[in-house]
Amino acid sequence: MQDSASNSKMANQVRPTPVVNDLCFVIKKNQRILMNSKHVDNHRETDDMSDLTSPSRNPKSPTKGSKRHKMSPFKVTLLDSSVYEGEIEKHSRAQGLMDMVCEHLNLLEKDYFGLSYLDADTQKNWLDPSKEIKKQMRNTLWHFAFSVKFYPPDPSQLTEDITRYYLCLQLRDDMLSGRLPCSFVTHALLGSYAVQAELGDYDLDEHGSDYVSDFHFAPNQTRELEERVMELHRNYKGMTPAEAEINFLENAKKLSMYGVDLHHAKDSEGIDIMLGVCANGLLIYRDRLRINRFAWPKILKISYKRSNFYIKIRPGEYEQFESTIGFKLPNHRAAKKLWKVCIEHHTFFR
Repeated sequence: MQDSASNSKMANQVRPTPVVNDLCFVIKKNQRILMNSKHVDNHRETDDMSDLTSPSRNPKSPTKGSKRHKMSPFKVTLLDSSVYEGEIEKHSRAQGLMDMVCEHLNLLEKDYFGLSYLDADTQKNWLDPSKEIKKQMRNTLWHFAFSVKFYPPDPSQLTEDITRYYLCLQLRDDMLSGRLPCSFVTHALLGSYAVQAELGDYDLDEHGSDYVSDFHFAPNQTRELEERVMELHRNYKGMTPAEAEINFLENAKKLSMYGVDLHHAKDSEGIDIMLGVCANGLLIYRDRLRINRFAWPKILKISYKRSNFYIKIRPGEYEQFESTIGFKLPNHRAAKKLWKVCIEHHTFFR
């Protein structure tokens, strides 16, 4: 009996009162709320960090390790004398800029064209498309000219009208600058096709009597030449601009200096000559007359050393040994430039 009473008394002492039960429930509930609140806060911290690190939401705070590319402005003078301006990544290769220009011009047959610049000696140099622009430019200003680099021997094989159009513009510039010399008759003929391509059929009411004076075909253009151009132009009624450009190119390609890139040099006897690079090979001129021609298949090797330029010639039908011909260029840079132009033409037209 004493044991039972004792046990009952102890049980009464241990059993929690209702107030204590309520207090325990509140504590546990608050603990759960705190845990859930902490869990939510953790998610909020993660979301907040995402907002800070996401470049799409906050572009002013780039991710760790990102690098902003430095841009360089450029200007490219096009064949119609307009200027294409923009910016390109500072370490871009020249091919990237060439692609931008051709896309701007909607030009697909871009292999015939290139970008050139003038060096400190005002000598024309071609950008190497495989190299970075900044490594080729000694001048801090990136000013270039877009022009024809490889003149097609047969322009009729060009597939795009726009390509023929730009080739015509280049040849008109060559004629005007004197790089493509031609006779009075040829100047008039090519000029008349150029006018037909630009203006269409002759219209007395629209064109008047001196409309041709707005065009420039020759270095020293005369009134006599302009009158002859107008006479020919009046006969082209019904000729489309595309047909006029084809006729222009078919006559221009027959000229002896069509597509010839000239370089000053001296022969083995110290006589001044000009070396011409074109689609067919290497040409030698003296006093504006061609005195020799080496076709690309006949040339075995092209090299230079210091200011000397060499070509190794394949033996002829009645010759036993190869022969090497040397030329003296103004300096080392001129020799290297000629060597590179020859290599590029040989590779393109072989």
